[in-house]
Amino acid sequence: MGNPHGTFVWHELMTTDLSAATDFYTKVVGWRAADSGMVGFDYTLVYTGEQRVAGLMSMPEDAPSGMPPCWVGYIGVEDTDKAAADLAAKGATVIEQPRDIPNVGRFAVIADPHGAVFSLFSTDNGDMGPQLPPGSNGQVGWNELMAGDVDGAWNFYSSAFGWTKDMAVDMGPMGVYQTFGANGGPGFGGMMTKPKDIPAPPYWGYYFNVDAIDAAADRVKAEGGQILMGPMEVPGGSWIINCIDPQGAHFNLVSTKR
Repeated sequence: MGNPHGTFVWHELMTTDLSAATDFYTKVVGWRAADSGMVGFDYTLVYTGEQRVAGLMSMPEDAPSGMPPCWVGYIGVEDTDKAAADLAAKGATVIEQPRDIPNVGRFAVIADPHGAVFSLFSTDNGDMGPQLPPGSNGQVGWNELMAGDVDGAWNFYSSAFGWTKDMAVDMGPMGVYQTFGANGGPGFGGMMTKPKDIPAPPYWGYYFNVDAIDAAADRVKAEGGQILMGPMEVPGGSWIINCIDPQGAHFNLVSTKR
């Protein structure tokens, strides 16, 4: 983990079957898995080469009743406590108050004003380990918000994290898909108003890079996952699929190759 302000610095799966989920994602995405070594806490790290990409953990015992398995993204901040208070003042809900991860950092869980959930993270140790070029297989290639209202969401996140607009794509009746970066940097995510036919509250979704989308879709199905949509070509020439893993967590895959 690291804490470059306003960027996604970590992604984490909370699941009902850690062993099965680890087996699924290592086969589908191509990650290498290893136990984190945290004393008294079963937490699996997944790697691309020597770079840590994400963490997998069992659903916490104190998770809200009926909460489904899910992926959560962590946004880096300088001070988790201050950021959580500032976001609450902007209309967010602090679901989990700031607390420490021993020898790692400090985090909080937040719901934006429309209910989309993400986490904050800060640490004095900014070492992310060996870095791979953007777009490398196994990396998180995109962070996407299906917002309650894209204009309101943009005002909230841009004022909180210094996000700046990148390319905007006119989706016709679905509205505008606004991509963004941090502080004028390259785009790493996008947001749009959630289509009315999606039976879910506003949410964040994450895309993992794979070598070729059709082969990855075959792996998803062979390992017990489901394809909800795609393969579909998106602006810029990449191909995506939207999926559900065998435990019920939503995730997405992206590739420049069909």
